[in-house]
Amino acid sequence: MQIDWWTLGLQTVNALVLIWLLSRFLFRPMASILADRKAAAAKLMDEAASAESSARALQQKAQAALDNIASDRTASIRAAAAEADEARNALLEATRSDAARLRAEAEAEILRRKKAEWRAQAERANLLAVDIARRLLERLPQTTLVSGFVEGLVGAIAALPDEIRADFCRPGAAILTAPRPLTTEEEALCRTALEKALGRPLEFGFRADPALLAGLELEDQHTSIRNSLRADLDRIKTTLLAEQESAG
Repeated sequence: MQIDWWTLGLQTVNALVLIWLLSRFLFRPMASILADRKAAAAKLMDEAASAESSARALQQKAQAALDNIASDRTASIRAAAAEADEARNALLEATRSDAARLRAEAEAEILRRKKAEWRAQAERANLLAVDIARRLLERLPQTTLVSGFVEGLVGAIAALPDEIRADFCRPGAAILTAPRPLTTEEEALCRTALEKALGRPLEFGFRADPALLAGLELEDQHTSIRNSLRADLDRIKTTLLAEQESAG
């Protein structure tokens, strides 16, 4: 086999020229294009990663905002519930207070009416007792309406302190009240008994008051000594009223 060196050389040169041309006008541009595309792809990957990171950050912010909203809502609901409970408790307390006040006022009004009724009953009983006593006294001798009460008046005067008894002895200070005008004998009897009880002379005015029914009363500006049937009836009425109010 004979080798054609010229043909081989030309083919080698052609091959080298082709390789140079390919490297010059194909491989380099393609490599540059591949490098550019690789850089673009890397840039796109970086941008995608950055976008993903931003999206995650936004998602986290959104979730945090939702959590804050939920927390604020829960806090608001709790605050509203607490405020509602407080308002309800205040209303209940005010209702209880009003109910207690109304009950106390009702009880006080009931007691006031009871006392008023007791007083009215006592007053009616007192008036009835006065009328009965007056009718009974009409059957007794008129002298007993005065003379029978002198001793009791003297005893009450004797029990007074000295300074109070001395006040009765001032001129014009004492007034003696009887259920009817005194006779001369009755006036002398009263004067003698009173001066003996006081231990000194006594000047007194006189007054007739049929409301006494029977008895005598001596008074001055500061002291009143009641020894009469009407005074006894008044004391009984006061005692009965006090007992009823205490029992009520």
